[in-house]
Amino acid sequence: MQRASRLKRELQMLSTEPPPGITCWQTEERIDDLRAQIVGGVGTPYEGGIFCLEVKIPERYPFEPPNMRFLTPIYHPNIDNSGRICHDALKLPPKVGAWKPSLNISTVLTSIQLLMAEPNPDDPLMADISAEFKYNKYLFTEKAKKWTQEHATQTNKGVVEDNKENAPDQKLSSRKRDALCSQQEAEEPLKRPCL
Repeated sequence: MQRASRLKRELQMLSTEPPPGITCWQTEERIDDLRAQIVGGVGTPYEGGIFCLEVKIPERYPFEPPNMRFLTPIYHPNIDNSGRICHDALKLPPKVGAWKPSLNISTVLTSIQLLMAEPNPDDPLMADISAEFKYNKYLFTEKAKKWTQEHATQTNKGVVEDNKENAPDQKLSSRKRDALCSQQEAEEPLKRPCL
């Protein structure tokens, strides 16, 4: 019961006062299956991209962190080919986790947005991308921009423009977001294989 009431409050807060560049909504009528979008930050290789994430809420939430992964392919040292994210806020303490029940979906999505802007090459999921980030930042930036262009902007341009035109129709916008993320879920097997 605590989980459901807290999730309702969090989703209400995310819809009325979303963090800049972040949206989050529930899929269909399931409150434990959410989708989120993060807009790539200005001045980063992800600028202009819209990245979809899957957010699964465990039974023991808020005592366990949400499970989050990128549905949109992203070239990043802390995000693997399956979209899994290496971030302390998504892990339980005491080993390496920093999740606390006082954190919420909004703060975790904001910290992922920050991780996109400032990768942590010392705790990578993708060692090759981490080495590139550390020792050949220009090449890393070019590849990340290319991935953003290929995976996070082309299919989104029409959706973003349509959302501007139909801004008053929230239900329609929600359906378009769901369709976009569903399309990216369907394309997921096309991601590059693990090395």
